[in-house]
Amino acid sequence: MLSKTQLAHIIVLFEQNYGELKPFLNYNNAFQLLIAVILSAQCTDKRVNIITEELFKLYKKPSDLADIPLELFEQQIKTCGMYHTKAKNIIKTSEILKNQFNNDVPSDFNILVNLPGIGRKSANVILGTYFGQNRFPVDTHVFRVANRIGLANSSNVENTETDLKNLIQPGLWMKIHRWLINHGRIYCTARNPKCSKCFINMYCQYYHSVL
Repeated sequence: MLSKTQLAHIIVLFEQNYGELKPFLNYNNAFQLLIAVILSAQCTDKRVNIITEELFKLYKKPSDLADIPLELFEQQIKTCGMYHTKAKNIIKTSEILKNQFNNDVPSDFNILVNLPGIGRKSANVILGTYFGQNRFPVDTHVFRVANRIGLANSSNVENTETDLKNLIQPGLWMKIHRWLINHGRIYCTARNPKCSKCFINMYCQYYHSVL
């Protein structure tokens, strides 16, 4: 894994190139962010934002969604893929939030991960993005980029999260989370990464060891 000094240089370069990135998913409240996060599984943020632009005009709180027909909601989110499972999870979660949490989204990790459609990464996104908690969500981009660069050295998502949290100070977790996602989309792609053009390749273990 990289040293603290190398990490400091990478942070400076990320700051210079990406600055303060806003959340990639559009939302107006915690419930809408929760919906967007569930929809984003194996779907691009761009597609999710297209879907939610109209969706959020109709659904602003859990009780708006809790009792609607499954078939209707499926049609409204059909273009995001895996829509049948996502629709069931979102409606069931809406029912739970309406009946058990007074229409609110709880800011408790252990509660969130037990809601249908919400896993560890999704809970961390909601808590870090909306509630301002120090969280380090690890999606496929973060997992790939962090392990390629040398910020982590793990074969699974949860251990990668641990590596990142041990290396990086908590106040930077969400900021670097977004930087790594952005970097994975632009340079450090799953196939044919643009290593020769990458502005941190001088620190990247993948670049030096493989290329």
